[in-house]
Amino acid sequence: MKELSLTKTKQTQEDKNRQKKLIDSGVVPEHIAIIMDGNGRWAQSKGNIRLFGHKVGVDSVRDITEACAQIGVKFLTLYAFSTENWGRPSAEVRGLMRLLVSSLRKEADNLHRNNIRLVTIGQMDRFPDDCIKELDEAISLTKDNTGLELCLALSYSGRWDITEAVKKIAKHVEEGRLAPNLINDQMIGDHLSTASIPDPDLIIRTSGEYRISNFLLWQLAYSELYITELYWPDFRRNELYEAIQSYQKRDRRFGKVRKKNKDEISN
Repeated sequence: MKELSLTKTKQTQEDKNRQKKLIDSGVVPEHIAIIMDGNGRWAQSKGNIRLFGHKVGVDSVRDITEACAQIGVKFLTLYAFSTENWGRPSAEVRGLMRLLVSSLRKEADNLHRNNIRLVTIGQMDRFPDDCIKELDEAISLTKDNTGLELCLALSYSGRWDITEAVKKIAKHVEEGRLAPNLINDQMIGDHLSTASIPDPDLIIRTSGEYRISNFLLWQLAYSELYITELYWPDFRRNELYEAIQSYQKRDRRFGKVRKKNKDEISN
């Protein structure tokens, strides 16, 4: 779990200029999803316990969230805690739960002041009561905000998400409200936990691992992937800009043939 801290920092003119150049140079992704990996390894590489890495990851969460809001990203989904993470050592899990509670308690007002709307996806009923309480209060406080939507994937897995969608659809069929031949991709998407959020345009993974770790399995069908060797605590806005620049150079065909421009046709 990465502690949230969204206290405003003074933005430099150099950063504003780079953001303007980035916005002017191409399409900014509407939805960015990030697998924030490597906190524990970052801490161990510096001779500290793993939980120290989660705490330091706060700076990256703050910086990336602020930068996304500033350049016009509409949705930011952070893979904060997977269902597999429950299998980590109990002391680490307890520490992560404490971080979640303290982060939400501390930062809910900052989220609200920055017009950020907080939502969650995942098996929230698995969390301790104090975690659920803080989440509910932060979600309620920010529910009418119109800026960046920050989605925390908590106790989440892509397989769980698809399984739950299938169960809901099967119930409709069982009750006679749906004919099986009417089930299609759109219907499945409409029953996922992300039904109200567009599929990610860009997914970023830190720490150099080349896998998606059971994250948004259905939703990532045509997302552009960007993998960096940096551990999450070292991933900041300049690295985010590089990821977006890489995205802007991609030819997103969605399985179709690229359309030729006028110069190519004339030649």
